[in-house]
Amino acid sequence: MTNNPRRAAFHTLARIYKERSYADRLIDRELSSGQISGPDRGLYTELVYGVLRRQGTLDHVIGQFSKTVPGKLERAVLILLRLGIYQILFLDRVPVSAAVNETVKLAHDLSPRAAGFINAVLRTTDRQREQIGYPDPGRDPVAYLAARYSQPAWLVQMWIEQLGHNEATALAMVMSEPAPVTIRTNTLRISRNALKERLATEGIETLPAAYAPDALQVVGHVACAATESFRDGFFTIQDEASQLAALFLSPRPDEDILDLCAAPGGKTTYCAQLMENRGCIVAGDLHPRKLRLIEETAERLGITSIETVSLDGTRPAQALGDRTFDRVLVDAPCSGLGVIRRNPEGKWWKSASDPARLAEGQRAILGAAAGMVRGNGILLYATCSTATAENEDVVEDFLSRHPDFVVENLGTLFPEQADLVTSAGFFRAWPHRHGMDGFFAARLRRQR
Repeated sequence: MTNNPRRAAFHTLARIYKERSYADRLIDRELSSGQISGPDRGLYTELVYGVLRRQGTLDHVIGQFSKTVPGKLERAVLILLRLGIYQILFLDRVPVSAAVNETVKLAHDLSPRAAGFINAVLRTTDRQREQIGYPDPGRDPVAYLAARYSQPAWLVQMWIEQLGHNEATALAMVMSEPAPVTIRTNTLRISRNALKERLATEGIETLPAAYAPDALQVVGHVACAATESFRDGFFTIQDEASQLAALFLSPRPDEDILDLCAAPGGKTTYCAQLMENRGCIVAGDLHPRKLRLIEETAERLGITSIETVSLDGTRPAQALGDRTFDRVLVDAPCSGLGVIRRNPEGKWWKSASDPARLAEGQRAILGAAAGMVRGNGILLYATCSTATAENEDVVEDFLSRHPDFVVENLGTLFPEQADLVTSAGFFRAWPHRHGMDGFFAARLRRQR
């Protein structure tokens, strides 16, 4: 623990790179310690997330101004260079002199033999910032977008194949920026308009979201979870796309619902709201610790209709027997390619083979879920991935094996959200188009 935000950012990044720890958990732990106060809390958070988001671009710049390529540098030296260059190139409110001097001061403590080298690279970066070169976008668009907008090259290639060059550029740009903060009104306790007014008295400005009827988008960077309204259960934090997935399941009061991969519980608790807290929702997850997160959220929101069960999503009958449900939600474990701006460390851990590998498990869970759906019931399959292999391909495979299920066109069922729906009837949200997380959902009805 340290009260120096740059030193704290260094140690947090070092742990992320060494242990593959998640940034949000380490940041919360550091801030909860109380060692960093005032504006330094914001600087610390910005440095950690900023370096992770822009890591590819930072390493590209280091490669231009360092005689040693980034992959050959000691980890401590590389982290210090990333921290310093991020402040120089991306933080307007930090004077260059402070960015250089504070980084070099840290280097004298953390990697003293490299302090002179770090000082030279940082000063050269500032002096020659206008001469930073990138690959030719015409000859090598993948390399250009990867370096310019800090995305893995294989992912850029996938986006270009899916969307074309122009849209892939817009998506890469958006994915290197912070994600919007969206909250969901707890309609069991308050209306969206009343919540908007209540939050305004707490100094939080919000705007109604474009597509989700109970969503508010928060203006600026504020700690929503620290508000009295959050503690009193008037809202929870949930992206608009995730809210829409629960809406598309359209659960009704007094129904039996199964959420097969429920943690951390955003969609589960929204289903309870849509059901007016009447009926039964079975929330399943493999890990009991994650089930407690659902229970805690439900308690804060005043929801009593959720039953948590520890189960394996590929074998739900082992825990639930021959029990069946009116509606089943499968929010499948996935690559998370649609939420990498929220978890930027993750994009550097993923590989091009992940979507196909993960699709095996997704197919198994979806197939097992089919057996839990009553006749004429609804099965909703969702992921927060942009990869076709985890989405359309999984649904196509499922339908080939389960002729008793048919696709329901979400655009027809939900005309207000029709421009989020593909020609095949699937929900496809894109951050650069719709201002929400990358998301997919398919609604399937059992015919008998």
